[in-house]
Amino acid sequence: MPPETVPARRVGVTKSPAGVDRSRQRARTARNHRLLVHGARVLLLVGLIALWEWLARAAVIDPFNFSMPSKIFDQMTQWALHGTPQGSLWEQVWYTLYEALLGWVIGVTGGVVLGIALGRIRFLADVLGPYIKVLNALPRIVLAPIFLIWFGLGPASKVASAVVLVFFPVFFNAFQGAREVDRNLVANARILGASSRQVTLRVVIPSATSWIFTSLHVSFGFALIGAIVGEYIGATKGLGLLVAASQGTFNAAGVYAAMVILAVVALLAEGLLAFLERRLFRWKPADAADR
Repeated sequence: MPPETVPARRVGVTKSPAGVDRSRQRARTARNHRLLVHGARVLLLVGLIALWEWLARAAVIDPFNFSMPSKIFDQMTQWALHGTPQGSLWEQVWYTLYEALLGWVIGVTGGVVLGIALGRIRFLADVLGPYIKVLNALPRIVLAPIFLIWFGLGPASKVASAVVLVFFPVFFNAFQGAREVDRNLVANARILGASSRQVTLRVVIPSATSWIFTSLHVSFGFALIGAIVGEYIGATKGLGLLVAASQGTFNAAGVYAAMVILAVVALLAEGLLAFLERRLFRWKPADAADR
């Protein structure tokens, strides 16, 4: 008579109650820390705005030159509801954002392609390296008047200013990322029969992605600076023109209002880039400070 067989049971790994409690405690501590940080940020901002308002109303600082938060808010409300002398406020925001985005895309694309190429091809790096260093040493903001002469008052001159500001930080990060690729990975790919093109696309670029994303956080701010400086020098629309027009009429509130709008646009772009980075790099371990 065959012996009785006992059905196999799945053995699952379960956390002990103490381990579950520790995990919950860590999550609660991290959540409380985030709330504390956000609360401190809000309190600091509110305190600075209140101090500014009080100093201006008490005439400790000249409200004509330094304005005050209430006047800045009134100026933004007036622009939003009744438009600006150059047209709708949202049209000015979109015009500047369009120039910055187009310049950012062109600058990032050129920086990544040339950075990876020079990082992979030593001869190309030796030939072009000195020229890139010389161009990087130039104060690129002063190129904006030249672009204005070349391309006119339209968006092309502002896009060109944004491109030259974005290109170099992205280029140097992409170049360094291509140089820092683990040589063992490249050697293993070649042993498996990968061509130079396949090594670049499947090993080098993925390895350099974190370097490239690091530069993207600051490069969009540079793109906005390029667009604004170009509009400030000469334009028919845009937030930079609002700044120039407000300065021309000694409207300090208008200058600050345009700066606040720019800051909001930059923060939204930074938040979007951070979100994309978290989605693309979910495999990366959490920072020790966030644990």
